[in-house]
Order: sequence, then structure tokens, then C-alpha cells
Amino acid sequence: MRRFRFVFVLAFALAPVQAQSLQVWPGERWATAAPEDQGLNPASLDSLHDRIEAGVYGNIDRMVVVKGGFLVLDHAYDRDYLEISRGKRTAIGCGHDACPDETAESDPFNYLHPGTHPFYDFRAVHTLQSVTKSVAATLIGIALTQGIIDSLGIGLLTFFDDYDLSRTDARLREATLEDLLTMRTGIEWHEQDRPLDETNTTIQLERSADWVQFTLDQPMDAAPGEKWGYNSGGSHLMSQVIRDASGQHMHTFAEQHLFAPLRIPDYHWKKTPKGLADTEGGLYLEADQLAKIGYLYLRRGLWEDRRLLSEEFVDAAIARQVESVNHAGWGYGYQWWRLDRDGIEVWAGLGFGGQYLFVLPAHDLIGVINSWNVFGEQVAPISQAFLQALIQAAE
Repeated sequence: MRRFRFVFVLAFALAPVQAQSLQVWPGERWATAAPEDQGLNPASLDSLHDRIEAGVYGNIDRMVVVKGGFLVLDHAYDRDYLEISRGKRTAIGCGHDACPDETAESDPFNYLHPGTHPFYDFRAVHTLQSVTKSVAATLIGIALTQGIIDSLGIGLLTFFDDYDLSRTDARLREATLEDLLTMRTGIEWHEQDRPLDETNTTIQLERSADWVQFTLDQPMDAAPGEKWGYNSGGSHLMSQVIRDASGQHMHTFAEQHLFAPLRIPDYHWKKTPKGLADTEGGLYLEADQLAKIGYLYLRRGLWEDRRLLSEEFVDAAIARQVESVNHAGWGYGYQWWRLDRDGIEVWAGLGFGGQYLFVLPAHDLIGVINSWNVFGEQVAPISQAFLQALIQAAE
């Protein structure tokens, strides 16, 4: 037993060196491999694929799995959103043949029309919704690593000198950039506790002329750092933080400092009425390209021979900065969720309509699902089924 423990500890100590020397990096596309060649048992994922095709989980658009730097599974599911959306009209948009005019059809925040969602302009890029938040936080981390932002302890309102702060609660002056990343600014926000109608603060945000000003004008119901509250308006403030700190819009900064190094060939980023990139939910990527974001974190901020994120930022971003933010006991980091299950760490980006980025570091495993279940259909949720299938495949 003692000899076994010694060998185990020695192997563990050498693992980072060996992993670095054997590292696999994707180009524009991933190299492919059979799941079995990467140590996966595909039975659980094959079973999930069969249930997706049978319609159990509704409008699933794509499922991707990356193991050890290889694309081991990639299923796309053909959905006719012209027909699926036909005649549908709700508080979040209007579908094909249901909009009152062409302006409504082309509205970037019309979530039901197939010209804008889930694929943008009928291209391959898919809406990520709130997984955008995890990517935007990554760009904050890149700015921090480059010294463009001095520290996460800097006052949040430092980045908003060009805005009217006369109606801003004085307590917000005590909030830090880290409070923003962990959703503990203290700004009162009703998103997860309201239906998708005019009482929902995020719906109000998306109908406002100036998203940043709207968020800064909201009342506060806690001191900064005191409590966690899911707040998409707060997440949008990241767009102005990068704009002020770097002099570039978030989408331009992302293209230069993240998408180009990761060789992400195509993307779309929605803009607000004031021209800022929508960092609460406006990014579109292909599923296999989103997996590269997870891979960057798995490689602790390193991409090929270039450090994009400091190891300290990576560790903090995916840590349980806030414990038990919901009844399921999930944790929250820097716009990243922690969905740990049965002792297995799970880092996650989660988005409206069924967008999931799961990273299982112990298994060097990444899973991505794109869906668009927003039309009122009653279907089984796929998130936990997908996570369970990934765990079973790896074990």
C-alpha cells in the first residue's frame, strides 16, 4: 500500500510537466478521435443522442464533446425554425409570419424570429445567451493579465466617469470589480424571480435606450459583497469596463485578444442601442468554438506558447467564490457556475434556451449543448442528462 501511494504521489507531481509536453492544440478546427481512443465509453452519450433525435429534449441544435484536446463527438440536429416559430408571439418576440412589421423581425432582441435566433442570419454561429457572461469575464481576466486593469479590487465606478451617477445609490461606490464578477454588487435586480414579462428587470433593460445607465440607476437592496443576486444588467457593465480600460469596444478587444489567438474564425456579437457589445447574452459562436473557451481554462490560461490568462485569475474564476446560490447547492465564481456532482468538479457556463458549456477538469473533458427551447414547449430538460452522460462516459 505504501509503495502504491508513493508511486501515485510521484505520478501526480510529474503530471503537469507531462501534460505540458504532450499538449494538443486545435487550429481553426479540432483534430478528431474516436471516444474510445481517448478513454471514453460512448454508450451514455450515444443513448442521449438517440433520445435527442426522438425529440425528448425538444429543439436541440448541436452536441459537442472534446476529450484530451480531441473532438470525439459532434452531432448536429436539423431544425426548421421558420416552421417551429411560425405564428408564435410572446413577450420575448415574434416568430415567422407573426411580426407586425419588418422592424420587429430584424430586432436583435426578438428571440423568436429565425433571422436573429438561435442562429444569426442563418449562419452557423449560435446564440450563447448567458454563456456570454463567462466569455466576457474571460476578457476581463485577459485585461487584468495584460495590466490594462490594475486589480479586481479597484472601485467599480472608476470605469463610469462618463455616466450620470447622480441617481446612483451611494453604496455602489464601495463596490469593486470583483463584486461585479461574483454578482454581489448589491444592485436590486428581479430576473430569476419574475416571469419573462414587463415586471422582469432584464426585459426592462433590453427595452431601455441606455443599458449601462439603466443599471446604474437601479436601487440597491444590499451593501456590496453582502449577498449574491443574479443580475444580467451587472454583467452588461463588463462591456463598459473594457471600453473604459482599454479604449476598445468589447467585441474588438475580444477579436484581437481572445478569438484570434484561439483561432475562432467566425462570431457575432449583438450591440445595444448605445453601440456597446451586449455582454449579458449577445455573443454567438459555433459549439466547437465555444469548447475552446473551456479548453483555455483547462490549460490554466495558456494557449500554445502564449499566456492569455494568469493562473491566479483562472483559479479564482472557476472557484466557488459564493457557495450555495440556489437550492441545488451550486456555487458561483467570476460569471462561471460550479455544478459539482458526486465529488466531481464541474465548471459551467449556462444560457437561456438551453446553452451549456460543461468542463470536467478531472477528466480533461468538455461538453457543449446548443438548444432553443423558448416557444412554450414542454420538454425534458437536457442539462442534467448531458452532465450525467459525460460523467458516465468518463468513468
